[in-house]
Amino acid sequence: MPTTSWGAGRRLALLSAGSLGLATLATGLSLAPAQAVSTGLVISEAYGGGGNAGATFTHDFIELHNPTDAPISVDGMSVQYRSSGGTAAATGVTPLSGIVPAGGHYLVQQGAGAGGTTPLPTPDAVGNVSMSGTAFTVWLTQGTTALNPGTGSVTSVPGVVDLLGVNSNTFETTKTPGASNTTSASRTSPDGDVNAAEFTLGAPDPQNSASDGPDPDPEPTEATIAEIQGEGSTSPLVGTEVVTTGVVTAVPRFLYGFYLQTPGTGGEAERAGSDGVFVYFPQGAGSITVEPGDHVQVTGDVTEYAGQTQVVSSQAGVVELSEPAEPVTAYAGAWPASDAEKEALEGMLFDPTGERFTVTNTYSTNQYGEVGLALGDTPLIQPTEVADAQDLAAIAAVEADNAARAITLDDGSGTDYTRSQFLTPPYVSNTDPVRVGAAATFTEPVVLTEGGSPSNPTYRFQPTTSVSGPDYTSTSPAVFENTRTAAPEEVGGDLSVASFNVLNYFTTLGDADDDNVGDNGCLAYVDRDGDGNNVRGGCDQRGAWDPADLQRQQEKIVAAINTLDADVVGLMEIENSAALGEQPDEATEALVAALNAAAGEQKWAANPSSDELPPASEQDVITNAIIYQPANVERVGEARALGDQSASGQAFGNAREPIGQVFAPVGGGEEFLFVVNHFKSKGSGADDGTGQGNANPDRIAQAEALAAWVPGIAAETGTDAVLLAGDFNAYSMEDPMQVLHDAGYTDTETASTDEEWSYSFSGLSGSLDHVLANDAALAAVTGVDIWNINSGESVAMEYSRWNYHGTDFHDAGPFRSSDHDPVKVGLDLVPEAPQTAPSTVALEVRPKEPKAGKGNLTFKVEVTSDAGVPTGTVTVTAGGVEVSGELDKHGRVNLHLPNPFGTPGDHTITAAYAGDDAVSASETSEVLTVRR
Repeated sequence: MPTTSWGAGRRLALLSAGSLGLATLATGLSLAPAQAVSTGLVISEAYGGGGNAGATFTHDFIELHNPTDAPISVDGMSVQYRSSGGTAAATGVTPLSGIVPAGGHYLVQQGAGAGGTTPLPTPDAVGNVSMSGTAFTVWLTQGTTALNPGTGSVTSVPGVVDLLGVNSNTFETTKTPGASNTTSASRTSPDGDVNAAEFTLGAPDPQNSASDGPDPDPEPTEATIAEIQGEGSTSPLVGTEVVTTGVVTAVPRFLYGFYLQTPGTGGEAERAGSDGVFVYFPQGAGSITVEPGDHVQVTGDVTEYAGQTQVVSSQAGVVELSEPAEPVTAYAGAWPASDAEKEALEGMLFDPTGERFTVTNTYSTNQYGEVGLALGDTPLIQPTEVADAQDLAAIAAVEADNAARAITLDDGSGTDYTRSQFLTPPYVSNTDPVRVGAAATFTEPVVLTEGGSPSNPTYRFQPTTSVSGPDYTSTSPAVFENTRTAAPEEVGGDLSVASFNVLNYFTTLGDADDDNVGDNGCLAYVDRDGDGNNVRGGCDQRGAWDPADLQRQQEKIVAAINTLDADVVGLMEIENSAALGEQPDEATEALVAALNAAAGEQKWAANPSSDELPPASEQDVITNAIIYQPANVERVGEARALGDQSASGQAFGNAREPIGQVFAPVGGGEEFLFVVNHFKSKGSGADDGTGQGNANPDRIAQAEALAAWVPGIAAETGTDAVLLAGDFNAYSMEDPMQVLHDAGYTDTETASTDEEWSYSFSGLSGSLDHVLANDAALAAVTGVDIWNINSGESVAMEYSRWNYHGTDFHDAGPFRSSDHDPVKVGLDLVPEAPQTAPSTVALEVRPKEPKAGKGNLTFKVEVTSDAGVPTGTVTVTAGGVEVSGELDKHGRVNLHLPNPFGTPGDHTITAAYAGDDAVSASETSEVLTVRR
């Protein structure tokens, strides 16, 4: 271990037992209070690259440290080892004996490799464990029996004194990044049960119990902030105690620190290195008393955390200076597109107020209160959404553009909001929503820095003060455009179709009895009260956990579909009731009933399942379904399915069989074949290395099978217009879509002038959901809209995250009713009535003043039009009696009727022309005076 690492030298002398006010004890002292058993000892360094290629040391090792001012016995204790993916008890146990001196170390030698040139210092204990050079878990225990500490975040395991997870599935709160043959994980902070925050990767430097004790008072190194930062990605002074001065620029207190910048720096000049740095207080925010603008001197130790250079200090290490300092100005130069350019500004005040940013990621907002942004007016794009997957140069260009434009807006807290029962993540709101695609406008400077996860650090904007919810707008450095719309855009046409993935809508619940005990082995994701929200696994069900959860899920889906108001809707990820041993279409019928109840009329009907589907035992537990509005469209023939055991049918053995139905407009119009699809997901199966996700060959085969099957159904039913809708799990330019394009289908989204996408994953936007049309159907398309109600919304709005936070975000409206956005397409399938010319009807009645009840009446009618001589029928109505006749070649007709008027007075007579193919209908009226 370097002589400047934790516990050695003055650099963290303020954290020694004496300065923390800890008693001088031989046993029982703990700097890891969350562990159930502790003797004050901690793991201080672990190295698994010994003897590997490039290594200096011949052996692996685990080093312990005693931070107290009294010796500690390790008799009867052991260090234990397990691989990074292990789930059972330790696979290596090394018993310990002897004493760890006060403030000293204890070295446990482990297995040797074939390389290396330098033996370890004389070990205090020897084991034979061959440790991984990059990823592992080690722990210190009371006793020598192999223990199983579990997996995930473990901070309270009986018998475990301290634990370190290096890129492992087991760790204290967060894991340390992976090591290498030339780097160890070395402790740089006292034990607070957060591996990632307390360990730094660096050259291994083992110490044993005979190593020199700490120098009680070495002098810190004077260094400017620029010297601390250096010109690379890592500080050249890591592990060194320094003293530096600067002006405080930002105090996001919930980050337990503040930002410091060299006086007089900033502006627009290009830079080779940064003049800003983060000062971290491990003791917490309560000890921070500085304010922006203060001129201070800071003494502390240089470390790196999640890519950010920081000086670990304390209240005692910060001294306010009386002499004035030249003010700091925010950087306002060219956008730093590369990592090197951003690194040269790390920790400095940055002015983004003149730039346009677009929200590109809201998924992690729910957990960490951060928002992904993209420079410019579009979010970051999935490369295969806009570039052919086989065109590597084009893919690389999109990736480079994404990298240059990406930045994360932090909340300045470092809080995991899913672990809090009371806090509310900022940037989540129903009144001021933050959504993918929305414009973000900064109103004040921020700090540009690096941070986030130690295993995946990203460059980000830190606010000058921490942002808090639920009313984040009062503390946010940016305002966000509200892009929610109450309904989809008008798509025109005389009817419409839509595609909608309904996010595992299951009426068969994980816990049907609402007692929080899963049915059929179901396991739940639970809310902050420990109540189930939705099914995690263990059974065939995939949706809501209990009736209350289903109600929350259903009311959002119902609001979305009723507002979508398409005449035919293809559904994906709906329960396959038959596969669960229930009545076929039970879930679809339940959804239709809920839709009709909300609409207040029998508006919707469920298309029945096809007899062509394979046996229920061979189908997936989710299925495709079709619902429609009988007032507007009617079924033609039976439901169809690609469910046979031919080569085409077998392509869907690991996916959902396509289903189809021919529909016709009520009252007449062109019939169309509507086929609903849900190809194999990207999350399972083999990766073919083409950047299109897992199972791409399966989706290609499914596209080929679909393209081969549909023409036969169209020919059999005599249908020209064909629409393929659904969740194809393929972005617009990926291979499966190319197969369908080559087969003659066009994505209707090309008819839209708006840039819209139906899905957001890892901050990248693209469309997995499509409505494709053959040429006959494409000719009928009048418009298309991807209604962005889901993919861009924070997952905190989803029914599955109800009661996760201190604020209830649930709303019965359509937003975040699913994770996919619906696609709606307008169609013009009803032929228009032929255009006709207007006509004029002239009526003459003889005699002009007949006597009441006497004689006959003669009606001379002439119809004229600019289109020529009208033909067809004229009807005269007099006294409630009608008489009709055909026009002659001059457009005239004489009609006769016994006088129907028995009483004197004025009576109205009407002559109506019925019209013909060229001339429109019309009528006229005359008033006839009848005498006594």
